[in-house]
Amino acid sequence: MKAFVLERGELKLKEMPEPVAGPREIVVKLKVAGLNRRDLYIQKRMGNKEETLILGSDGAGVIEAVGEGVDQFAVGDEVIINPSLRWDKNSAAPPEGFDILGMPDHGTFAEKIVISANQVEKKPHYLTWDEAGVLALAALTGYRAMFTKGKLQKGQTVFIPGAGSGVATYMIQFAHAVGARVIVTSRDAKKREEALTIGANRAIDTSSDWEEELANESIDLVIDSVGKATFNRSLQVLKRGGKIVTFGATTEDKVDLNIREFFYGQYQLLGSTMGSREELKELIAFMEKHEIRPVIGRTFKLDNMQEAFDFLKVNKQFGKIAIEIF
Repeated sequence: MKAFVLERGELKLKEMPEPVAGPREIVVKLKVAGLNRRDLYIQKRMGNKEETLILGSDGAGVIEAVGEGVDQFAVGDEVIINPSLRWDKNSAAPPEGFDILGMPDHGTFAEKIVISANQVEKKPHYLTWDEAGVLALAALTGYRAMFTKGKLQKGQTVFIPGAGSGVATYMIQFAHAVGARVIVTSRDAKKREEALTIGANRAIDTSSDWEEELANESIDLVIDSVGKATFNRSLQVLKRGGKIVTFGATTEDKVDLNIREFFYGQYQLLGSTMGSREELKELIAFMEKHEIRPVIGRTFKLDNMQEAFDFLKVNKQFGKIAIEIF
């Protein structure tokens, strides 16, 4: 089968062996996969290791084969892949053994994948294949950060720096669906406009003075995935006693923090990563109830994976990048 792999530090298309379902496993013939920023970083993390790794965390397709002991799914079922491996029940932090699909396990940038039957969920009927294929990683990350950790409720205000990321486009819609006020930032005027069309109440320029722009806002929750470039700016606009949830660091990891200002402000700082299978089921039910659709920024073919990687690097997309396989 055809797959997009990392091998000896090089990204390339390669023929790989056909996967076979073992006990309690299934083989999924993938229709669409989703490209995530995580996929960009794996090349650096893996270096020049000799073993071949199929990249990719998100995907959706049709079950082609089931292994012994699988009775909850059948050949022909339409499913989405859950990339949050070995995390079943909601918990304060991921359990021992947790990984994200696509490293070290083979991922979804391939014509087929073999995976535990516990790592798939039925595809929501109202979603297209492109939408289903980009769903799980970003939506689950945003859902846990916003609701499990941030406890966002109707009538509250959430501030999300960086409006164009896949996770942000989900969170804007989630917050809007529960009746929260949503404020986002972007340097790109078009992205700010697009954020308003999917549910944001305000969209301000990232380069503006946030304290001045938001002086009349009472922000209950900040969800920040940018890191050093925005963390302290976000903290300055958060109301006293408010929460800041962080799940990423697309800029530098280390942040200088005035701890005295922090404890005098009675702020709450919470970390978040992906989410459990239990939360994924809640997320899917939530999306079905509100008929929330993933925002697709661009679509590429598996044969054009390098072009898709290059496009993601320049950060011009609004929403998710879908990789069509069949």
